[in-house]
Amino acid sequence: MLKKSHFISLKKPEYKIHLKFKRVSISFWDGGSMKTKFKKPIIILLFAFSVVLFLSLNLMWAATPTPEKKEPAKPAAVAKPPDSAKKGEKFIIRGREYCYECIDNSECLGCHSNKINERKFAQSVHGANSCNSCHWDITDVKMHTKAKGARIHAEPVTCHRCHKKEGAEHYASAHFINDIQCKDCHKDIHEMTPWKGEKKRVIEKCTTCHADDGYLESTHGKSVLAGNPDSPDCSDCHGLHKVPILKGDEPKVVQFRKEFHTTVCLKCHDDKEMMERNKVFVVATQTYFESYHGKVESLGYPKLVAGCADCHGFHSILPPSDPKSLISDARLVETCGKCHPGANTNFVMWVAHATHNDPKRDPIFYWTFVIMTALLVSVFSMFWLHTVLWWRRDFWEKREMRAQGIFFPQHVKPEEAGYMYRRFKKLDIVLHFTMMVTFIALVLTGLPLKFSHAPWAKGLMSFLGGAEMAGLVHRIAAAITFLYFIAANGYFFYFLFYKKLPGDPNPLQKLFGPDSLCPRWKDIEDIVGMIRWFFDKGPKPQFDRWTYWEKFDFLAVFWGMFAIGLSGLMLWFPEAFCIFLPGWILNIAHIVHSDEALLASGFIFTVHFFNTHFRPSKFPFDPVIFTGRLPKYELVEE
Repeated sequence: MLKKSHFISLKKPEYKIHLKFKRVSISFWDGGSMKTKFKKPIIILLFAFSVVLFLSLNLMWAATPTPEKKEPAKPAAVAKPPDSAKKGEKFIIRGREYCYECIDNSECLGCHSNKINERKFAQSVHGANSCNSCHWDITDVKMHTKAKGARIHAEPVTCHRCHKKEGAEHYASAHFINDIQCKDCHKDIHEMTPWKGEKKRVIEKCTTCHADDGYLESTHGKSVLAGNPDSPDCSDCHGLHKVPILKGDEPKVVQFRKEFHTTVCLKCHDDKEMMERNKVFVVATQTYFESYHGKVESLGYPKLVAGCADCHGFHSILPPSDPKSLISDARLVETCGKCHPGANTNFVMWVAHATHNDPKRDPIFYWTFVIMTALLVSVFSMFWLHTVLWWRRDFWEKREMRAQGIFFPQHVKPEEAGYMYRRFKKLDIVLHFTMMVTFIALVLTGLPLKFSHAPWAKGLMSFLGGAEMAGLVHRIAAAITFLYFIAANGYFFYFLFYKKLPGDPNPLQKLFGPDSLCPRWKDIEDIVGMIRWFFDKGPKPQFDRWTYWEKFDFLAVFWGMFAIGLSGLMLWFPEAFCIFLPGWILNIAHIVHSDEALLASGFIFTVHFFNTHFRPSKFPFDPVIFTGRLPKYELVEE
């Protein structure tokens, strides 16, 4: 039996714990409404498991060596004169009085002239300084040498006390990480002359530690040695003091390295005056950022695409005429093949720096762009004018009806308001919904590339999960688009050859009959009738089963699938298409795909939405494509 001493009451009286010493059990209950028991074997097992787990984790923690983070040795904190100290100013450090630049240089050179040339020191960048401005801790020359052969050594000179900017840059550089100090590059500061403009001197200094990696034989190196001030030396790309960290496998380093190998080139190649002065291709950067590679790079995802150095090299940059150049005819397939396995001689005919703005340099691309632009402008001009005229006429007609107390057209014949007629089958609704979802996905994932320099493009691409995820979604949506396009074609052939219609028309009669989505003469009459109605010159025409604007929307899908779909496949599988097509076809495909996609998206979200939802007689929403049904008055009219 349980005794009173066997109960332990908690703070809340409704919860109690039973402890029975011979037969262990623990019971929890709340006012007798709930009770759970745990038997002795379970308690023992749980306790044993907890002990073993606790001991194991502690042993693992103790046995795991703590990784030592190798930090570069920072300069020792040395008491120093204030930065604002002036010549002759006295100050106290560690209880001792010092005087800034109070010792004449001649006193120092009396002993140190065997190591320091007074004339060269006077001509150096530090010639205006006194010895005591750097070796400030020496206050008494007599005390500097206490006894014969025993000297009091000056504390290490801290260059960053004067060179603050250079010091801050150095501490954030690859040189500091590798314990390279000021004196390793500036061997003798007593004879150091200005470096500005001394490009050869910079190269000589850098190559004492770094192999030139073919730089001296490159276009840049030869130009520097020839005395061209525009050509870059090591410091023009890597900097003098803030040398970036480019080695390492950390994601941030890999990302920065890819960005660096493109952005560093822009400092010179984006300067049109400099490029013209040196007779170098002027629009290299502009054309790069108009390509797929450049657009993805500018959106912040350089790891996914080729940058300048991936094609041209890092240090050994040579002209295409040199067989050793990465972009020479002899090596171009190899260079492109690093990212595009299967690249062949056709593939490398792709023009990396193509421009559609120069009819003399790239006439094919220029005229392709002109044709696509003309198509875009003509379609938008015609249909936007159609939209404005329709809105005006529809608005006033709806206003007149409301003045008569007719707020909906079906109020004219209330007895017919409840009758709904089927307009679309379930297959039509499913196909349209699929098309709507995939189209929006294609637009959202394609717009950041089309307008990669727009301020919102980076944000949208980041929201979509980055360029890689956006590309995956774009391709999945494209694949689904091809599937429903095939389904629509199957549906079309079923209509032509198998579907029974009143009067049993043949396929040709079906193709140009009232039930077909192909244009017919009645559509021309309807267009003329609508224009007359727009200007109050006649009644609104009575349409066939399909209106002319619905037919245009439907047939635009076929043109769009040919233009956007085929060009998209070329850009998706460039190596496969270049087995039998020249690479410059890909440049044309890029122009067509980009401009036709802009035309399609602009048309859908302006003209198509107005025709179906936003015209006054339909506003704000026409549900027929989602329900498949419409009232009789719409059936009669449209």
